[in-house]
Amino acid sequence: MASTDFELFKGTTLSDLMKDIYHNSKKKSRQIDGLIQELQPLVKNVGDAAVIVPMIKEYLEVSVKNDDALVKLAAVVQRLLSVGSREEGGSEFMLSDEERTRLLQEAEAEIKAIQRKSESE
Repeated sequence: MASTDFELFKGTTLSDLMKDIYHNSKKKSRQIDGLIQELQPLVKNVGDAAVIVPMIKEYLEVSVKNDDALVKLAAVVQRLLSVGSREEGGSEFMLSDEERTRLLQEAEAEIKAIQRKSESE
């Protein structure tokens, strides 16, 4: 099985996660550009900017945090897969059982965080 075919949870592979990260980034960029273009005519003075700019900032921060969670999950899964392939190849650079357990816990925590975020949206 290719590492990109690794199933993170039912119906979602590492490849799917990577596609989501890429498409979310592109979509977000288009949304932000559109939002700024829509709000630009509304900014007539410094007071308007003081109200609108913090809203855009908040939107960007939430967006970045969501993407960070996906990127962290992908990194953890890639590390796990890398360790698994090294073990099969007999490399001396293997993780200990404790490190593997910690990585699995991190991956599970990220999956749960992503699921909670998607359920609340």
